[in-house]
Amino acid sequence: MESLLAFGAALLAFRLAGSLARRWRSTGAPELAAWSASLLAYALASAALAWGAAAGWNETSFRVYYTGGGLLTAPLLGVGSLLLVGRRWAAPVGLLYTGLAIGIGFTSPLTSSVSGTTIPEAQQHLDLFPERILAIAANSLGTLAVVVVALSTIRKRPVGNTLILAGVTAAAAGSAVAGLGVAQTAVFIVLGVVLLYFGFTTQGKNFVSFRPTRKHPG
Repeated sequence: MESLLAFGAALLAFRLAGSLARRWRSTGAPELAAWSASLLAYALASAALAWGAAAGWNETSFRVYYTGGGLLTAPLLGVGSLLLVGRRWAAPVGLLYTGLAIGIGFTSPLTSSVSGTTIPEAQQHLDLFPERILAIAANSLGTLAVVVVALSTIRKRPVGNTLILAGVTAAAAGSAVAGLGVAQTAVFIVLGVVLLYFGFTTQGKNFVSFRPTRKHPG
């Protein structure tokens, strides 16, 4: 049952990530690309969660889970929020960070083997530096960017921003209850993905209005 819940959460996250990607292709809004990538990372982490619950955890599933959920999801959410308010420098920084995170997530040596069906704890398998320090710093900065942008523009986008804040809270709660089991984590993943998706798409209708406009001479 737990693996089915996690698998369902992964399918939903993949579906909504694809929907955001299609919106990005039709509108060209860069924040939609970043948010789509964030939900894709979340979906991969959910798929690894289902894999671990059904067949037992191993090094590969743990690396996918940690890289997608621990290193990429929140930072890419933050990149999307910064792009929404016209901070174009966030795009190359986000691309650079994504490459760094994937490299560290998949090549850093594990301190102990991964096995069993319970969700592995990062501190049991990864060194503090650079893997866990990077995750803490990147997640903190990404979440901070999401919260600051959402609160600073909430009067202009009350519904979308409220949904995004609720989605970030649900995602954080999912991480907090990971020790309680796969089922509880999967429920919060579903809740977080749905809230974030509707928050993104609600904002996406009006994103142009809140970016700095360039003045052309003459």
